[in-house]
Amino acid sequence: MGTLTLDNGNVDSDVYTSLGLKTEELGKGVVGTPQVLTLLSSLLERSVKKNETLRETAQINDAITEFDGLRAPAVSIRQYIDRIFKYSGCSPSCFIVALIYVDRFIQSTDVHLTSLNVHRLLITSVMVAAKFIDDAFFNNAYYAKVGGVSTAELNRLEMKFLFSIDFRLRVDVNTFVRYCSQLEKEAAEGLQIERSIQACRIKESWSNKDDSTTCAPTIAR
Repeated sequence: MGTLTLDNGNVDSDVYTSLGLKTEELGKGVVGTPQVLTLLSSLLERSVKKNETLRETAQINDAITEFDGLRAPAVSIRQYIDRIFKYSGCSPSCFIVALIYVDRFIQSTDVHLTSLNVHRLLITSVMVAAKFIDDAFFNNAYYAKVGGVSTAELNRLEMKFLFSIDFRLRVDVNTFVRYCSQLEKEAAEGLQIERSIQACRIKESWSNKDDSTTCAPTIAR
């Protein structure tokens, strides 16, 4: 499919540079951690915190889905995003596209991002994004290992996710640019994605010998 072209006359290229996306356009490798990962994790963490506060005061009702685990993970959203980026080898743009997909999922379902579903939504959306926009990507079994779920479960989550967004995977340049600009401008204040995610339980540190992850089981149907 190819990585999204980042040239656009309607947006300052400094936005892409600050997010760590400009290196893709130039065909260079990414050095260090792209800023987009920091902003995305901050955004999701705030959204989860807000939704769980509303849930405690009974102002929202959560719909239980395949993405919900039985307990919240020990690993933070930031650690999980960093892990996905480190081991998946996907482009930084995948995380912008994944955010767009998660937003579409939220708008199409009665799901709020919480500490029980955010991690599974992340690994699923990033994997789907990598398949759609990157020239090279790993298979589901590899992503399952990175995300701390079984291959069978990730296969099931992928299908649920795709049907929930009605297979709307195409992201036009204007939408991509808008999310980049909003992420950079509004992350500090809290972008209005009202729902949250979190399910997997991952080891706080990964040694050279054992780099595996373990997930809390999903809620039985």
